[in-house]
Amino acid sequence: MKIILIGPPGAGKGTQAAAVKSRFPVDHISTGDILRENVRAGTPLGVEAKKFMDSGSLVPDALIIEMMRERLAENPAGGFMLDGFPRTVAQAEALDELMKEMSMSLDAAILLETSDETVVKRLGGRRVCSSCGAIFHITENPTSVDGVCDVCAGPVIRRGDDREEVIRRRLSAYHKDTAPLVEYYEKSGLLRRVDANGPFDAVKSHLESAGF
Repeated sequence: MKIILIGPPGAGKGTQAAAVKSRFPVDHISTGDILRENVRAGTPLGVEAKKFMDSGSLVPDALIIEMMRERLAENPAGGFMLDGFPRTVAQAEALDELMKEMSMSLDAAILLETSDETVVKRLGGRRVCSSCGAIFHITENPTSVDGVCDVCAGPVIRRGDDREEVIRRRLSAYHKDTAPLVEYYEKSGLLRRVDANGPFDAVKSHLESAGF
């Protein structure tokens, strides 16, 4: 099974990907993780990407595609879920070419559909331990003691990008870039829409009903 996950920040792509992985023998491939691994390891691609990151520029699609090529080549016969890529039609077209070169084909593009208000509520209430990185939520998964991590007793904070004005800017960018991408996969017959507005178990059930 070779699929991509599409959805706004806060749609639950990472948590639902973990659930899918528990049911199917697939790799969860996060573009962000690949990028960070290459930078941390000092690979030629990572060194080049870091130049753009340090200057505050977006890493070019060509570099991301080459990193993806190397990652997919590690397990060419295996299944995978792509999380965070592609984000635009240009990236989707580049991915199509890459998979064609590697004699692969995509099985589905799963769109986790959520309302903007659901995303604002989810991310706006998110809290993160600044010591161990554990994630909590002020209503869905609160800490036992306010501001204190249940895992390591470190300080639990609200990240700067979880402020409402930042979330809405990110959503605006997502809608601008992703609407054409959704149409692209809909035209190819690969798009699968999944209601992701509810709690984790409800979304997981929707995915299972869709065959994932």
